[in-house]
Amino acid sequence: MNMPDAQTLAGWMNPEQWKSWMANPDALANVQLPGAALLREAGATVKPDVLETLKNEYMAEFGVLWQQFLEGKTPQIRDRRFAAPAWTGNPVTAFSAAAYLLNAKFLVAMAEAVEASAQQKQKIRFAIQQVVDAMSPANFLATNPEAQQALLESKGESLTRGLKNMLADMQKGHISLTDDKAFEVGRNLAVTEGQVVLETPLFQLIQYKPLTDTVKQRPLLMVPPCINKYYILDLQPASSLVRYAVEQGNTVFIISWRNPDATLAKTSWDDYTEKGVIEAIRAVQEITGEETLNLLGFCVGGTLLSTALAVLAARGQQPAASLTLLTTFLDFADTGVLSVFVDEPQVRIREQALAQGGLMAGRDLASTFSSLRPNDLVWNYVQANYLKGNEPAAFDLLYWNSDSTNLPGPMFCWYLRNTYLENRLKEPGRLTVAGEKVDLTAIAAPAFVYGSREDHIVPWTSAYASMNILNPEERTANRFVLGASGHIAGVINPPSKNKRSYWVNDERPEDPEQWIAGAVEHPGSWWPLWAAFLAEHGGDDVAPRTELGNETFKPVEPAPGRYVKEKAD
Repeated sequence: MNMPDAQTLAGWMNPEQWKSWMANPDALANVQLPGAALLREAGATVKPDVLETLKNEYMAEFGVLWQQFLEGKTPQIRDRRFAAPAWTGNPVTAFSAAAYLLNAKFLVAMAEAVEASAQQKQKIRFAIQQVVDAMSPANFLATNPEAQQALLESKGESLTRGLKNMLADMQKGHISLTDDKAFEVGRNLAVTEGQVVLETPLFQLIQYKPLTDTVKQRPLLMVPPCINKYYILDLQPASSLVRYAVEQGNTVFIISWRNPDATLAKTSWDDYTEKGVIEAIRAVQEITGEETLNLLGFCVGGTLLSTALAVLAARGQQPAASLTLLTTFLDFADTGVLSVFVDEPQVRIREQALAQGGLMAGRDLASTFSSLRPNDLVWNYVQANYLKGNEPAAFDLLYWNSDSTNLPGPMFCWYLRNTYLENRLKEPGRLTVAGEKVDLTAIAAPAFVYGSREDHIVPWTSAYASMNILNPEERTANRFVLGASGHIAGVINPPSKNKRSYWVNDERPEDPEQWIAGAVEHPGSWWPLWAAFLAEHGGDDVAPRTELGNETFKPVEPAPGRYVKEKAD
């Protein structure tokens, strides 16, 4: 789908264009809805009567807007992009913003009215939204009064700084979301004290120093996503899930995945399962002397962990005393907006390029995820950094978000085809991993499943679907908690901040909508619920181990280790 150029859409926000239309009713009758030609080029169809209804509604609303403009009235604008007085204090800029929002409303309405399959409709909707967000008048110096005001007040300095920021970002290869100099892994991020007790070509295993007089008998092993770096779970101390777990009396281990380079270009999903998760489980068992562990997986780390536990179950082993899954897919029936990037032709292209070896660049992965929230992760910073010449503020989560990782091509291609495209993982015996038939229902462990209500990467209803897969013989032992906010912010919600809320429901219906209908909202963090779940399955209170590692697994280097500091090429 081709995007309309700025000049085409600018006409729909130009008072002079509307002045000529209003003066000539015949010309007005031939006006096309914004985006109608765009949809025709894409081969999309909308029923004529629906299109006519939308057009009539559009013309009526625009007529009201135009009349307000002629009368000098400022339209009501409920969009934070246009909240500044510079937008609402001038009739022309207020009209520009209001006209843009009206165009956006009807572009999206037309996308919704398109006659197409669900996946085609999702792609059209996504493409239209990208156009809508890109063409905001806030994104251009010529139509952004805030940027123009900064230009005048700084006597041109803001533009000079903005160009400098843009050139610096072009060298980096990404838009700066935060002050990169404000953070350093090991200095003020990932500072929970511990030691790397195992290093392999694929990962480092970190064991953390205990902080309590007694600890639970069973240790906790965390498996973070390999698509990002582990320190999202160990940001600054006040927001570190790792530190919180240690403070709750757990002996905590975490996998720090290596940022793949050419030496790992042929690494497979089997390798991440066998040489990654399973090897880490065995190491924790040997270091602690415990056969069963509390296990946690986050996002794709949860998918990998569940795969590994199914492989071990096929071998007659059940190492999980409990299983925690945070914003994790096991059932990929509904992958939300990410489905626009996954269809047979796109997956086949990736397979032809990478299935036999190569790297999926971290920069490309980061761009994909940024496109899911372009106003928050792209255009907001274009406006602030380039148009206004501001320096980005220091924000640890956004620093982590920009610290991208590569993925091995074979692993990435297997993941795309067998989960996102064909949804085979949930079907018992459909997949073979590490030489074993995978059956997730064979994992005999109570599950704590968490989803985020506004998650655009793992829809909460898809996270809930794990409740219908795991532990079917003891389903009542599973627990689902729904947190406010999105994929990351919902997870990283420490009790000390007293922010957001969460929902719980003791009933466990198969339908997530039935679950939410009976759920009760509570203010604050869900972390204490999870801590109680861990304690329930943690065994007796015992003295903490004063030495990290053991004779076989001797400390290699202090946490956070070298692997997490490696940058993607």
